Amino acid sequence: MLPVLSAEQMRAADAHTISHTPVASIDLMEHAARVCTDRLLAIEQGGRKDYSVVAGPGNNGGDGLAIARMLHESGRQVRVHLIGPAEKRSADLRTNIDRYRSVGGEFLESEDGSVAVDEGCDIVVDALFGTGLDRPVSRGYKDAIQRINAFHGRVVSVDMPSGLFAEDNAKNDPQAIVKADVTLTFECPKLALLLPENGAFVGMLNILPIGLDRTFIDGLNVPFQLIGTDDLRSMLPERPLSAHKGHFGHALVIAGGPGMFGAAIMATRSALRSGVGLVTAHVPGACAPVLHGCAPEAMVSSDPEENEVSAVPKLTAFTAVGIGPGLGRGKSAEHVVKALLQTVQVPVVMDADALNLLAENPTWTAFLPTDTVLTPHPGEFDRMAGKSVTGYDRLMKAREWAMKSRSVLVLKGAYTAVIDPIGRVLFNDTGNPGMAKGGSGDVLTGLLTGLLAQRIPAFSAALLAVHLHGLAGDLAAEEMGMDGMTAGDLVHHLPHALQKLRS
Repeated sequence: MLPVLSAEQMRAADAHTISHTPVASIDLMEHAARVCTDRLLAIEQGGRKDYSVVAGPGNNGGDGLAIARMLHESGRQVRVHLIGPAEKRSADLRTNIDRYRSVGGEFLESEDGSVAVDEGCDIVVDALFGTGLDRPVSRGYKDAIQRINAFHGRVVSVDMPSGLFAEDNAKNDPQAIVKADVTLTFECPKLALLLPENGAFVGMLNILPIGLDRTFIDGLNVPFQLIGTDDLRSMLPERPLSAHKGHFGHALVIAGGPGMFGAAIMATRSALRSGVGLVTAHVPGACAPVLHGCAPEAMVSSDPEENEVSAVPKLTAFTAVGIGPGLGRGKSAEHVVKALLQTVQVPVVMDADALNLLAENPTWTAFLPTDTVLTPHPGEFDRMAGKSVTGYDRLMKAREWAMKSRSVLVLKGAYTAVIDPIGRVLFNDTGNPGMAKGGSGDVLTGLLTGLLAQRIPAFSAALLAVHLHGLAGDLAAEEMGMDGMTAGDLVHHLPHALQKLRS
């Protein structure tokens, strides 16, 4: 797992590395510039590119000047714009100005932030501000940022998109933040880079190790982390040669309502692909024959009502229950959700209308059984916990909600956050915009229910589910593109995702 650091923790890691290792500040900057330059050269497409580097007065500007020198030495055409008062330049920036001049590099200087980004270049390197920024930029720098944003080529930000705060941006000016196509951040991600509302500024995130003291970083009290594949692989249950279907649990999916039989089908088919031994779907009576045809491997429990679920089946056979997809929010659905929460003795996944009904009946939170997993998208969570102004605010509320309810909460979106009952937040890095289609959440519900049914601990099952769900989406996008892929394609690619994770 990779810690997600605050600006303060990142400064502490820098300072500790410099004071406790033979690495001087200027040498750390040189290494950071080298890995950035290597990545810039690696992402060039269609031959050599020309660059404009926009550098600020601090150490982020020093990174930019070092990158400009290395690009120049690699034979690229580089134009540097150095912005800000000369008296505010950091010592390491001054050193890199001298080094850039020593190889024949030239640059334009501007104290007021005016910059003419060269439209003849291919890539702008944004090195105005890094993680240290904690207030909106002044008018001159805002003008420079807006000129960068008006550039028609590719924009690559160094460490942070300039203008973006490292954590909470509620008081920031969105018109004064660079909109990068690629962000090259150092050593560890910063929280703001993983929040959905900042995606337009961050673009494609690259995390580049630069040699900071990892022992020190790992010793920090960090509640936020980015999950790694190796951590997940060990969570998958073994499949012994002597095993039979009873070893791998029995999942129950309660789903489907008027006009929403497809949700029940998606969730059931996904559960079947999870590795679970048995799947039963409890669905409206009219949905049963459809489900028999679409998911013949599943057993079907028909509700007495033709078009809605009105009763909870006998639960003794099941090792996990998933409820919510397509269920509806009428009186029958309300009765079923409440009855399930008051009687179930195994882990439960709540999604979609089950969450909406929970939001309408907040006292039910007291009934949530041990190892409950809730999977809201932002709108559903806002109905549960109140409207949030920003994604940062929503994430903080989600941590509080998970701890208060003693449940696992999966806050869905780009970099889905999985939160455990003690407030740990682990971000997922699989998935893509092609998954923003109806039914994707139903697939996650079925998959998670199937994993829980295999007796995987709730937090681990949630981490596995969001990773595999996103990985299936990535495999589907690779095969057929993001535009035309559907939720059904996620189900189809789940076995390949599991195979890839195991290997």
